[in-house]
Amino acid sequence: MGKKNFRSIFIGNKRGSRIYKETRIKDPDYISDIPVYTDVKPIGYRYGKEYRVIPEMIPDIIVPDLTDCPLKPYVSYRANVAVQEEFTAKTLFSFVYEEKIKKDFANQKLDASSLPLEPSDAESLSSETAYLEARKTGSDIFSERIPRHWECLELKSDK
Repeated sequence: MGKKNFRSIFIGNKRGSRIYKETRIKDPDYISDIPVYTDVKPIGYRYGKEYRVIPEMIPDIIVPDLTDCPLKPYVSYRANVAVQEEFTAKTLFSFVYEEKIKKDFANQKLDASSLPLEPSDAESLSSETAYLEARKTGSDIFSERIPRHWECLELKSDK
């Protein structure tokens, strides 16, 4: 196999090769092909030799004042796991209407077709009004389907 000349083999150490270090001494802004990774996110970008800082990229840490708050700002690992059952239409119906229906039935305030004789505000709404009220800004509704733009125009024109 013979002797090998190891001086001709380029091997750099973990902090950069001799050539890289000499180049950095001559030109501190020298950027090589060797990526230097840090855990710091950039707050701007390089434009030629100039670094431009973008204020929107600087993280804004907002910490609320918790001096009078009785709750602790952390959750212990020993906390019990909260298991909540699936929220369905049946649970929503029972949460909103079940108590009133039971009360009306016990007090015999239902007519022959099981409609209340003294309806509440929510029960007296028509289906169209209830649909529009549910889709107003601020209502807590999570629709699976986004209405088409012509459906929104039809709803606005009905008013």
